Amino acid sequence: MNNTRFATAVHIMTLLAKSPQEWLTSEWIAGSINLNPAMVRKEISVLREAGLIASKQGKEGGSQLGKDAENISISEIYAAVKNTEVLGKKNNNPNPACSVGKEINVHLNTLFEETDRLVINFLGDKSLKEFSEQFE
Repeated sequence: MNNTRFATAVHIMTLLAKSPQEWLTSEWIAGSINLNPAMVRKEISVLREAGLIASKQGKEGGSQLGKDAENISISEIYAAVKNTEVLGKKNNNPNPACSVGKEINVHLNTLFEETDRLVINFLGDKSLKEFSEQFE
């Protein structure tokens, strides 16, 4: 992933884990991340669709974790916001007459899938609670 979506999502989730009884506003969260509140709301929406965040509107509104931090793995956050392969994209138009070009994408797909599984497994061993405890 060559963007900051995962880092932003983990930041949001960590803030929510550190304040489990409070409804945090997107403006407050945005102040911690130093990001536009609209961008924070976009990521909150994605995390809410994944069942990781609960939100309510209104004067007393905001967001909270959708379940306990110990029951959320970092891999769930990763899966919710992942929009690119870890290693990038394959070549769109390799030369089919080349001995490498005609098969490169098949082998790259295998490599990409194996790498993604390793990342998901590694992150799956880490809970949001464990991660957020680093910020005591």
